[in-house]
Order: sequence, then C-alpha cells, then structure tokens
Amino acid sequence: MNRPNVIVMSAREALRYVMSHFCEPGMTEYPENTDTYAAISIQDTISGGFGFELKENEYCKAVLTLYFDDIEKPERGLKRMTPAQAKQIVDFIEANKNADTLLIHCFAGFSRSRAVGVFAREYLGIPPTDDKYFNNHVYKLLKKAVEKGEENEL
Repeated sequence: MNRPNVIVMSAREALRYVMSHFCEPGMTEYPENTDTYAAISIQDTISGGFGFELKENEYCKAVLTLYFDDIEKPERGLKRMTPAQAKQIVDFIEANKNADTLLIHCFAGFSRSRAVGVFAREYLGIPPTDDKYFNNHVYKLLKKAVEKGEENEL
C-alpha cells in the first residue's frame, strides 16, 4: 500500500512548499517539486483566516480548509474544533491516502496541525515521530471520529 509522506508545517512553510510546485505557464523548466499532495489547511477564526486559501491544481489534488482556533477548552470569542470537523479530516485523510504527500498546516505548525499529523500517521500506519506536544482536544476528537465510524459500520 502506498502511504503518503505526512508533513506538518506553519502557514509560511506551507506557502513555500506550494510554491515549490509552481512553474510559470509556457516555461519549459519543470517546477522544483512534482509530487502530488493533498492539503489540510487549518485557519484561525478570530482573524478570519491567514489571507490565503490553497487551491487544487496539477500537483495539489485536494484541499480541506477548516476554521477553528488553537484552544483546548472553551474560550469566549474563539471556536474549538468540532466533531463534524474531525470527521471531515478523517474522511479527507482516507480519501487522499494515495497522494505522495499529505500537507497539514496551521498558523505556527505546532499545535493543531501537529495533532492532526500525529493522528494521520497513526491512522495510516506510519511510524510515529517524537511529537509529544500538540492540541489534545483536536487529537481526541479525531480518535473519537474514527471510533464512531467503526461503530456505524457494525
């Protein structure tokens, strides 16, 4: 089974990664990178996002953009990840497990996206990294989404 390379990045690093796949129309040179990727873009609600949205193209086969903030407990004015968003992530990983790369980013690349990255590696049977700090609320909702999916199959 082909398993994607799971990479977790900040928004800035994700833009660099995406641009490494860009080549001006009509140019005979190939872009720096030509792997296919699927992207999970986790954006903030308080700022209305990061000012960019990733789009599908020749190399980017699918994009899931979700808006939730980096909080584990409810905080006024902020939004935590919901069970419905967790299911969207699980379904997206499942649908894109044959991409060369699964790109996951949030603003800093440390908490929300790292939780999704740790989960994605486990879900896909990829050896874990030594990531120990991540948003536990996000991770637990992802695990519950899989458990509920398994219950529905019974």
